[in-house]
Amino acid sequence: MRSQFRLLALLSAIGFFGLVGHSATITGTVKGVDGAPFQGAFVQAQNTKTKIAVNVLSDPQGRYKIEQLPAGDYRVQIRAIGYTAEPHTGVSLTADQNASFDFALQQGTVRWSDLSVYQAKQLLPPGRGRDILFSDSCSVCHSFQSRMAAVHRDADGWADRIQYMRTAMKYALATRFTDQDATDLGAYLTSVFGPDSVLPKSPTDLPGYKATLRPISKDALNIVYVEYDMPGPSRMPFSAAPDKNGFVWIPNFGNANKITRIDTKTGAAQDFTVPNVGTAAIHSAVPAPDGSVWLAEQGSNKLGHWDPATQQITEYLDAPKGSKHTVRVDAAGNVWSTGSPLTKFDPETQKFTRFEEVKDSYDVRPAANGDVWFTRLFGSKLGKIDGKTMKVTMWDPPTPNAGPRRMEIAPDGMIWTDEYNVGKIASFDPKTEKFKEYPLPGPGAEVTPYALGMDADGYLWYNSNNMDVMGRFNTKTGEVTEYPFPHAEIYMREFFRDAQGRMWFASNPNNKIGYFYLAGKNGSKMPSGN
Repeated sequence: MRSQFRLLALLSAIGFFGLVGHSATITGTVKGVDGAPFQGAFVQAQNTKTKIAVNVLSDPQGRYKIEQLPAGDYRVQIRAIGYTAEPHTGVSLTADQNASFDFALQQGTVRWSDLSVYQAKQLLPPGRGRDILFSDSCSVCHSFQSRMAAVHRDADGWADRIQYMRTAMKYALATRFTDQDATDLGAYLTSVFGPDSVLPKSPTDLPGYKATLRPISKDALNIVYVEYDMPGPSRMPFSAAPDKNGFVWIPNFGNANKITRIDTKTGAAQDFTVPNVGTAAIHSAVPAPDGSVWLAEQGSNKLGHWDPATQQITEYLDAPKGSKHTVRVDAAGNVWSTGSPLTKFDPETQKFTRFEEVKDSYDVRPAANGDVWFTRLFGSKLGKIDGKTMKVTMWDPPTPNAGPRRMEIAPDGMIWTDEYNVGKIASFDPKTEKFKEYPLPGPGAEVTPYALGMDADGYLWYNSNNMDVMGRFNTKTGEVTEYPFPHAEIYMREFFRDAQGRMWFASNPNNKIGYFYLAGKNGSKMPSGN
C-alpha cells in the first residue's frame, strides 16, 4: 500500500503541472561551511511566471533532485536556518532538460523569526505581556514570527498594530482582550521587538538555544512540498479544498472577506467576495458535489453559498449571536457547520436546525451511514448525531481536557482525532465505544497537533503549530515520523486529500497553499507519465 500511495502522489505531480511526458529536472549538491555534504537543507525551484514552487530536501550526501518541472524560467534557492547561499536566478529550462546547480553554504544568522513557538516559549524573557503573546487571543490568525519578530516597531507602532487587530477581529477579541491586555502586550513587544530590544541579535547567543532544536531524521528527507502564492498580501488562507475540476478553494480568514479559487495547473487565481459588511472571518470553504461551494463565516455567523452559474455568493444568517466554524456537506445535500452551536442547514427550505446541547463544536464529519460526528475542543468531547433520530451522544476522551480538534473517519469506520491540548492522537471505536490514545513525540502539550488528514495508505498526517513540523502517524503501530516544513510559522488548519492522493494544506501566515507527498529516496526517477 505504501508504494501505491507513493506512485499516486508522484503521478499527481505530473497532473498538477499538466505535463504530456516532457519535463525538466534540476539536480545538485549542498555543502556546508566545512565543505562536507549538508543534509536537510530545503532547495526550492520557483517558476517566475506562475509562482508555483517545488521544495525538496538534501540527502545525507548533500544531493537533491527536483523533477517534473515544466519548461520555463526559474529561481533556485536554498533555505537552511543559520546559513546563506547565493540563489541561482534566470534559470531557463526547456522540456527534457537536465540542469545542475550546487550550493556552498556560508555561515549566516539564526533570526528570531526563524524560531518555532515552542522555541520562543523557552527563550523569550519573562514579562507581563508574555503570556498574552502566546495566548489564543494573539494567535487566532498567526503567531509571533512573521508579523512581530520579523519587524521592529517603537511603542506607538506596536500600539497601532494592536489596535488594528482589536478592530479587525472585534467579534473574537471584544470580550477576552482588555485595555490592560493591550497595554501589557504593547510594552512587552516594544521590549523584545522594539528599537531598544533586550534580546541578543540571534537566539543562538542564549545558552538554552541548542536544547530547543529537533533533529531531522533520515527517514524524513523524501517529503516534497508544492506551493502556490496567494493573489494578494495577508490573505490568511485557512485551507485548500480541491474540487472535481482541477481547482482548489481557499477561505481567506480575517477581514479579506473573500474566497479564492486557484487553478492547480497554472496557479491562476480568482477571488469571490462575500456580501457581508465588516469582518466575515471566513473559516472554512468546501466544494459540494453539484459544483457549488459552501463557506462558513465565523465573524458574522453566516453560511455562504457560491453558485457556479452566477459566480455570486448568497449568505444565510443563522442568528444574531453565535458563530460558524467548519462546514461540510452530507450525502443528502444538508450543510453542517460547527461553531456556537452546531447546526444543520437545509438548502431547500433555507432553515437551520440548531443543536443547542452542542454549544461549542470544532470539526464535523458526515459518515457513510448518515450519522454525523463532531469534536468539541473547549468541551473536550467527541460526539455523534444519529442520522435517523437526530439524537446527540457525546463521549469524554480518557485524558481530561484533551481538546480534540480535527477528526477523520477511516474506511473501517474507526474515528480518529487529534488531542490538541495534550499532544496525542486518539482512536474511537463506535462499536465498543472505547478510546485508545497515542502520545506523539515531543514535549507533551507543546506538540499541539492541529490539522488532521488520512492519506491513501491509511496513515494520519498532522501538523504541530507550536513545533513547526509535520507528522505521519502509523495507525497500525502508533509510530510517527516527523518532517520539517520550508517556513517558520506553519499554522495549518485542515488537510484535504484529492482524487490523485495529494494532501492539500494552507499556511496562513506564509500566505501560501499547496500540497505535499512522499517521493522515493532523493535521486530516484519519478514516472514520466508516458
